[in-house]
Amino acid sequence: MSYLGIDLGTSGLRALLVDEAGRPIGSAERAYAAAHPRPGWSEQDPADWIAALDGAVEELRHAHPAFAELAGIGVAGHMHGATLLDAEDRVIRPCILWNDSRAHEEAARLDAVEGMRALSGNIVFPGFTAPKLEWLCAHEPENHARVAKVLLPAAYLNLHLTGEHVADMSDSAGTSWLDVGARDWSGRLLDAGNMRRDQMPRLVEGCAPAGTLRAELAARWGLSGRVVVAGGAGDNAAAACGMGALGEGQGFVSLGTSGVLLAARDGYSPAPETALHTFCHAVPGRWYQMGVMLSATDSLNWLSSIAGVRPAELTAGLGEEILAPGRVRFLPYLSGERTPHNDAAIRGSFTGLGTDTTRDDMTRAVLEGVAFGLRDSHEALKATGARIERLMAIGGGARSRYWLRLIATVLGVPLDLPKDGEFGAALGAARLGLVAATGARPEEVMTAPEIGEQIAPDEKLTEAFDAAHAQFRRAYPAIREIQ
Repeated sequence: MSYLGIDLGTSGLRALLVDEAGRPIGSAERAYAAAHPRPGWSEQDPADWIAALDGAVEELRHAHPAFAELAGIGVAGHMHGATLLDAEDRVIRPCILWNDSRAHEEAARLDAVEGMRALSGNIVFPGFTAPKLEWLCAHEPENHARVAKVLLPAAYLNLHLTGEHVADMSDSAGTSWLDVGARDWSGRLLDAGNMRRDQMPRLVEGCAPAGTLRAELAARWGLSGRVVVAGGAGDNAAAACGMGALGEGQGFVSLGTSGVLLAARDGYSPAPETALHTFCHAVPGRWYQMGVMLSATDSLNWLSSIAGVRPAELTAGLGEEILAPGRVRFLPYLSGERTPHNDAAIRGSFTGLGTDTTRDDMTRAVLEGVAFGLRDSHEALKATGARIERLMAIGGGARSRYWLRLIATVLGVPLDLPKDGEFGAALGAARLGLVAATGARPEEVMTAPEIGEQIAPDEKLTEAFDAAHAQFRRAYPAIREIQ
């Protein structure tokens, strides 16, 4: 038997086919774009997701005979997006994405509602789903009146695959409509956001069956057997499944466009005042917490665009052995910040520049600023009782050994680098499909990848970076006051 994991990303879709042991057979990718009709807006046409899926599946089924034995599918998706359907399941308007900030006023208003944080376990961030619907009610009332169902991007693919409105707990936890501790829609939260339970999809656990593949799709894909579609997951929960991060003490740091520090939790310990996200995991009885910074590798990409060289050229000039903190400081708030500040308006800055400042100095400052931002999330996680003894490092930024050694030292935590191979959201989604189809125990399927390298903190520099982080923290209120 084979299993399909679908990673529905913001810039493209990746489909991964694995065998019954979870070993990769083949993958296919398709790209699409987001639209930005106004400053701070970010939208996507859900039809582009369907076209991408169709193209990726056609490639896989023609390239790999094992596709004909498909038994299970799991979908991982970018979270928080508002895909709005009318009573005939027609898309009303483009999906408003996670990185859309138009609903900041609505988010602040909802966040102030009594009991909102206690039930949802989170601050209501502008990118979450509930404030998007409040914005729609105020600015596009004719569209709001037509809304029969609100689906997250992964749930919209579930609808395409099964014909059913169904979503998983991990993805739904980012809407501000879910009672994250009880793992169910909250009547109080829905009322606060002027929504109804009948407008929500049916909830299932991420590794549980959500439905079966529609007969029309099965015929088009050349399949004759029953194909189970799992509940699926939000992208970070799926990535945790792909890396075997299910329980206390397991987690990862992701250096992508944004930066994520995620810790799996055996229990529910929300701390919304820290601006940590506390969400349901994709397996029953588990949760996870994560700190999110909005500009991680994006900060380095920004500097590289100004310098006119590739990011790898910037970091190559630093070598691999980290230096003590430099004089130049960088606040990595180019697009605002989530953890720990929950500040959509703050912007980045350099301080300590002089006539002797070099490009390497500025590059070091950017890498240090991102590392300090991750340290903020690490401190918030530790305050909740999370046990973080070591972390897996993933994402494009993990190719820089200097950056990894810096982050390990700033956090005081060893970093494990997975050996070359599959891991992450697509594999996690395929594993969810396998568990849903076979009934296997998640812990037996969602194991950690083989580690290729371990990077330890440089204890000689710990004290210096502790002091530099304290200085970094003092800079935020000063810059906020100026801006």
